[in-house]
Amino acid sequence: MFDGVFVAIVTPFKNGKVDEEALRGLIDYQVSGGVDGIVPCGTTGESATLNHEEHDQVIRIAVDACRGKASVLAGTGSNSTREAIELSQNAEKAGADGLLQITPYYNKPNQEGLYQHFSSIAKTVDLPIVLYNVPSRTSLNMIPKTVVRLAKIKNIVGIKEASGSLQAISKIIDACGDDFIVLSGDDPLLWPILAIGGKGVISVTANILPAKIVAMCKAATAGDIVAACSLHYELMEISDSLFIDTNPVPVKAALHLMGKIENEIREPLVKLSNDNLDRLKKAMTCHGLLFNK
Repeated sequence: MFDGVFVAIVTPFKNGKVDEEALRGLIDYQVSGGVDGIVPCGTTGESATLNHEEHDQVIRIAVDACRGKASVLAGTGSNSTREAIELSQNAEKAGADGLLQITPYYNKPNQEGLYQHFSSIAKTVDLPIVLYNVPSRTSLNMIPKTVVRLAKIKNIVGIKEASGSLQAISKIIDACGDDFIVLSGDDPLLWPILAIGGKGVISVTANILPAKIVAMCKAATAGDIVAACSLHYELMEISDSLFIDTNPVPVKAALHLMGKIENEIREPLVKLSNDNLDRLKKAMTCHGLLFNK
C-alpha cells in the first residue's frame, strides 16, 4: 500500500491560517504528477507549529482531496505517546489510510523506550503504521535491531529511513524481508536506497517535481538502472537546494515562486536569505519551473 512515491506535502498558510484552497491545489498537482500518496502533517508540513485543531483539519482536507486518487499517510507522531495516540485516533476517524510515526524528539528514549512507544500506539489503532527514523531532527537513532523487533507487530508495516546510513538500511531490508516497506526519507539518497531494495520515497522534492520523482522510482522498479541513475544526477542540484536552509523554508519558497502558495511560514522559522533565494531560483530555472513576476 505504501510503496512508490509519497510527497511530504507542505502546509500552506494565508494570514496565519491553513490555506485550504492552496492545499487542495497542491494535492491536485501531486496527483497529476502521478504520486501514489500524500503525507500531511509531517516535518515538511510544519507539524511542530500546528495546533491539534489545525493538525486534524489538514488531515481531513487531505483525505477528502485524495479520495479515490491517492493514499493518505498521515503524520501523527509526537514525543508524547499519549498525544501521538490521540492524533492517530483522530486521523483514523478522518479516514486516513495509514500513519507516519516519528521517533520521539527531545526526551530521547532508549531503544526499549522506542519499542514501547510504537507498540503502545499500534495497539490503539487498526491503521497500518510506517515508522520514521530521522536522527538529524530528533537527535535519536533507531537501530536496525529495534526496527526488526517492531516489524513483528502486525500493523507496523514499514519505515521511512532518513538516517543517511546505507549500511543500517541494508540491515533492515535484509532482516525484515520483502513484506516490510523501506522508504527513503532523504531525496539525495533515493536512488542508492532504491538500488539496495528500498520500495519508494517520502519526498520533499516531489512538492515541486512530482513527475520526475515518480519517473525515477518507476525506472528503478523496472530495472532500468541507466534511467534511474540519470534522473538521480539530474535532480541532485535541485534536491540539494531544497535543503540550503531548514526544511520546509526552501521548498515553500519554491512553491511560492511557482505561484502555488503564499510565501508564509511560521516562527521560529524565517524566510530564505537573498543569497539562498538566488541559489534556489537558479536551480529551479534549470528545470523550467515558472516564477512569479
